[in-house]
Amino acid sequence: MTASTLELALGYEHQRIRELAEPAHQPEASRPDRRHETDWFYAIAAQHLAAAEDVLLPHVRRLPDGRNLVATYVGNAKQLERSLRFLKARQYGDSRVLHLTQDEVWQVIDRLLDEHETLEAECGRKLGEQLDSQHVSVLTEELLSAEEVAPTRAHPFSPHTGMTGRLAHKMWRLADTAWDSAEGRVVPTRYHVHPKRDSALSHYLRGTPMPNGPEPPPDRTGTAD
Repeated sequence: MTASTLELALGYEHQRIRELAEPAHQPEASRPDRRHETDWFYAIAAQHLAAAEDVLLPHVRRLPDGRNLVATYVGNAKQLERSLRFLKARQYGDSRVLHLTQDEVWQVIDRLLDEHETLEAECGRKLGEQLDSQHVSVLTEELLSAEEVAPTRAHPFSPHTGMTGRLAHKMWRLADTAWDSAEGRVVPTRYHVHPKRDSALSHYLRGTPMPNGPEPPPDRTGTAD
């Protein structure tokens, strides 16, 4: 069976997040001139989780056994968000997490990312089976657009689903943007535009022409959380 546009988009998103995670795994990623690499991974992963919760989970909930799938997805997302915060806290020397080694933190993150990808692939497959192709394409567009305005930081203790979850994400986006600006933290908007707006997959979904080449990412460094 041919994969739907939503399944293709989710696979692409997972690949991009993994690509961002690779340099952040390295021991030298904690250096001030390399911290932006972890910022990129952290922000993109947080935005993807929030957007999926806002756009995909309401539809998943209506599927047979959808409530159980949503509960499992949110449980994984909360753990992953907590681990992302531990990653940033350790990188910036927070005494509360210095007992954790970088390898220990990444071991948990990698395991949770594996679980996340499996769960999200199942969501995408089931939605592709239940919805017509036009509806799936619209849903994919909504997901890509929602990522552009999602919170850039993880908030594991806030509501994740329903109206309260969507409102929380909007409020955190405003707060995150203000703190990002105040702290000079790297916000990967230019990198964000490349995979989600200028990729071959994105142009395929939108039917728009390919540009001449990607815009280079910023080289700024940032601050904690």
